[in-house]
Amino acid sequence: MFGSLGIPELLLILLIVIIIFGAGKLPQLGKGMGEGIRNFRDSLKGDQTPKSDPPKGDDESKNR
Repeated sequence: MFGSLGIPELLLILLIVIIIFGAGKLPQLGKGMGEGIRNFRDSLKGDQTPKSDPPKGDDESKNR
């Protein structure tokens, strides 16, 4: 069923996506999908340390 997608069908799907989201949003959509896939893979590997968290030592010195 889904394995029989050819080039004309893929081009039609791409055209519909461009019409719905616009050409300017496509890079943002791709980036978001890539980050989502990367986060999913990291969670499967067991990597629980987020890369964007600041060090915890800085927060404790500000509270005192």
